[in-house]
This record gives sequence, C-alpha cells and structure tokens, in this order.
Amino acid sequence: MLVALPSLRAFARSLAHSPDQADDLVQDTIVRALAKIETFQPGTNMGAWLFTILRNLFYSHHRRAKHEVADSDGSYAGQLRTAPDQGARCDVQDLRKALAKLSPENREALILIGAEGLTYGEAAQVCGVTIGTIKSRVHRGRVHLADLLAITDADELGPDRVMQAALQPVM
Repeated sequence: MLVALPSLRAFARSLAHSPDQADDLVQDTIVRALAKIETFQPGTNMGAWLFTILRNLFYSHHRRAKHEVADSDGSYAGQLRTAPDQGARCDVQDLRKALAKLSPENREALILIGAEGLTYGEAAQVCGVTIGTIKSRVHRGRVHLADLLAITDADELGPDRVMQAALQPVM
C-alpha cells in the first residue's frame, strides 16, 4: 500500500482539484482498504484495487457535495492566489484547468492510463467498465484536452512526461 501512495495522491489530486481534499481522499482510501483488507484477492493488482476504492470514495463525496452550498462564507475565495510567472508552473496549471473541463469519466480514464501507467484492462477494472469503453474515454479525453490546450502539433508539447503521455497519441 505504501508504494501506491504517490500514485493515489496524484489520482486523487486530479479528481479533487484541492491538495487538502486529495490528502483526505487518500487517507480515507487507506483506512477503508485496511478495514476491508480481507476482501483483497492475493495475486491481483493492489494498485488497481486501491484506485477503485479511491474512485468510489470520490464519487460518494461528490454526490454528497451536490447538496451543499459552496463557499457561503467566502473562505475559498480568500485562499485564491495568483500563479507564478515560471513557464513550467503555468503549463501545469493550464493542464490542470484543461483536465478540470473534461468530463469526470474521460478525465479519470486519461489520468489512469496517461499519468498512472495502468493498462487499459486495469483501468477498466478500476472504473467498472469494458476495455473498449476505457479506450474510447481516453481517446475522447486526449482529443478534447488537445483542443482545450490549443495543441495541434507534437512539437508544441513541453518536456513534461505526463503531458506527453496524455496527448502524444492525438497528434
């Protein structure tokens, strides 16, 4: 489980868009996994099992959040910051903003395949869909992400491995 923590945090961050929420989500995932460790089948992919738990927790929290009033006291607005001028930092922020505009299904498929390095089969298992559905979601996500970032040529991609993995097959 400890080996999967960085990947779980990255996936949670891509879903939650907040470091604090992502950390809480990862913590809840580990607590849930430890409580249900007897349901893990030895010989299967522990990472995929943990991603499934994290994804299910995220959607459970997301469904509950629909009934809450967002930022009623202005505390969120008070935490907003201006992005630094460094180019790489801006590229990452642009990528995060573009990822946030994707549908949750396309975003999670793209992150699981492009950033986390799961196979299509493992990602399909995490999301509870067929491999063909995952492939379609990844393709649609890549195309939409390239459109959002106005990338039309592979030479426009930065040196960032995650950006290249997410977009390269579209070019």
